Amino acid sequence: MPDFFKVVTPEQVFDFLSGFHRMPAESVALEQALGRVLAEDALCAEDMPPAARSTMDGFAVRAADTFGASDAVPALLAVRGRVLMGETPDFEVAKGCAADIPTGGFLPRGADAVVMVEYTARISDDEIEVTRPVTAGENVLLRAGDVASGEIVLRRGQRLRPQDIGMLAALGAERVTVHKRPAAAVISTGDEIVPVTETPAPGQIRDSNTYGVSAIITAAGAVPQPCGIVKDEASLLRDTIAAALNTADLVVISGGSSVGERDHMLGVMSSFGDSEIFAHGVAISPGKPALFSRIGDKPVIGLPGHPVSALIVAQVFVSPFLKFLEGEDLSRRPAGQCVRATLATPVHSPHGREDFVRVKLDGRSAVPVFGKSGMLSTLVNADGFFVIPMHSEGVPDGETVEVFLF
Repeated sequence: MPDFFKVVTPEQVFDFLSGFHRMPAESVALEQALGRVLAEDALCAEDMPPAARSTMDGFAVRAADTFGASDAVPALLAVRGRVLMGETPDFEVAKGCAADIPTGGFLPRGADAVVMVEYTARISDDEIEVTRPVTAGENVLLRAGDVASGEIVLRRGQRLRPQDIGMLAALGAERVTVHKRPAAAVISTGDEIVPVTETPAPGQIRDSNTYGVSAIITAAGAVPQPCGIVKDEASLLRDTIAAALNTADLVVISGGSSVGERDHMLGVMSSFGDSEIFAHGVAISPGKPALFSRIGDKPVIGLPGHPVSALIVAQVFVSPFLKFLEGEDLSRRPAGQCVRATLATPVHSPHGREDFVRVKLDGRSAVPVFGKSGMLSTLVNADGFFVIPMHSEGVPDGETVEVFLF
């Protein structure tokens, strides 16, 4: 177990986070399930479709009756019946015959294909010419051609998208079993922090971390619980953490993790009986002073006070961790869509740490956006960041990098 002053690697942080339990399951109405993560496999209870259906407007036929048909030598078929939507046809298509059928209509007995209406010509009310042959199964969705009874349609751990909701509705699922959304308490600490409604005096700054971190928590599918600003007093911080642990599944604290404040945070954490500080320092930049710990069975994560560092650590560690708690696999990559781009200028990096370099995308080129960790503009002006590995001393210009979009 790392001691209090030991700096750990990002991989060790993910190893620690992977040891926490997932959120329990709950049943929710289908209309509330978008974006939730399935806690159990979704099975199909019936064949979809329950019988062969047409995928085109046209005529249900026996495919063999159309073989050799062409514009010059069309196949002549007698029209015997019409398929109505929502009804199972009670007639049979005999040899040399056809039946009108709409898209989605069930095939009559005897028919094994559908000729598109574009390749037919009406000779009379009860005769058509077919100018293009079809093969058996053409323009037809066979019984269970979409999903078969007993088949796993959606797997446990999958976050539900709009098309997944549509599939569950088609299966008749009124309710869905999903993992609960984790509630994350968000605490900002520091004597210099003031609410966003106040004008900061010299030496003060507005509380941007509560809002930025809460937004990342929301984007990850979790529920933020802002706990306000806590002054740099150990008793106040302890009371706030204790109250947060009663209502939230994890606690995220920004500030109070710099070198000069370590003893303060150590004392607060150690005052809880069953607690562990796994690491107070990660080999990354920005964000090195990050804290990873637990009180009882609940994680407590300390973010640096500087807004850029706080938001980077939240995207790299907190967001994937929240998705893990919701039931997804733990991704050991930063959250967000990833694109490939060519680095416009070389970037140096000290050996022994991961560097998260903000970049702005200019077409297929990634242009670094440099600045101090307190400069929110470096995030606002950037489209994302790329990672320089721990054992690299930099990336030359012209190199292809993976950019994680904000």
